[in-house]
Amino acid sequence: MNAPVTVNRHTSRLKALLARKDAAILPGTPNALFARVIENLGFEAVYVTGAGVANMSLGVPDIGLVTLTELTDQVAATCDVVALPVLADADTGFGNPVNMVRTVRTLERAGAAGIQIEDQVFPKKCGHFKGKDVILLGEMVQKIKAAVDSRQDGDFQIVARTDARAVHGFEVALERAHAFIEAGADATFVEAPVSIAELSKVAQSLPVPQFANMVFGGLTPSVSQSELARMGFGAVLYANAALQAALKSVHEVLGSLKRNGSLDEVRERLASFEERQRAVAKDRYDELEARYRE
Repeated sequence: MNAPVTVNRHTSRLKALLARKDAAILPGTPNALFARVIENLGFEAVYVTGAGVANMSLGVPDIGLVTLTELTDQVAATCDVVALPVLADADTGFGNPVNMVRTVRTLERAGAAGIQIEDQVFPKKCGHFKGKDVILLGEMVQKIKAAVDSRQDGDFQIVARTDARAVHGFEVALERAHAFIEAGADATFVEAPVSIAELSKVAQSLPVPQFANMVFGGLTPSVSQSELARMGFGAVLYANAALQAALKSVHEVLGSLKRNGSLDEVRERLASFEERQRAVAKDRYDELEARYRE
């Protein structure tokens, strides 16, 4: 007699999360520390953001400069310290369909529960930048097929994004999303709709779970989770909210330090020493030291 199926693998958990279509919030993280914060706050999954890795790890804009190795390092570190499903932003898959095979295998080994891939030309740009372009539809379809064929776990989620809205218009973007689904994508992501009506049509027109991307200052209007859930989105990304909050805080705190020569005026902006140790689970390492002490 077969044992009952349980949703305990990270891949299966992410798949089930998206299938609920209640706009589950996936906060973005550029590193393992912020992923710990996301987990401690009770979110159900985390998104390793390519833009965040570019900005925070390399200090460069999101213009296709991050390599597969650099992304994998951040994904592996994140998966090592949180028990949440991790969705990795794999940009264009770092090349052609053959490169996509290696990308999927590498990120799956690193512990990711799924990847997001997009149809921009290489080098890609942030989805809310000007000057984007997309590859031929047939080429992207083959990259999706390569991704689907390469995963070892059938529940490893392939999220296919199109940036065609800004290049060829909304209807072409929807057509591409339909083609991505036919190629085997588990979920699709129409980047940068410019109205609530477009967002609603995305969720209603496409049969698999859909992603919305709420970018502070970006092209898509800000819509609440409850409204996105009513539309039927599978997930909503806040890809760089943590990064933007950290950048503003660092600028203000260090600016005060430069002006005043002390932190007296910004003490309330700082996590305490104890809070910092809790964030990195130092007590667990204390327990390990005690267990293996001679």
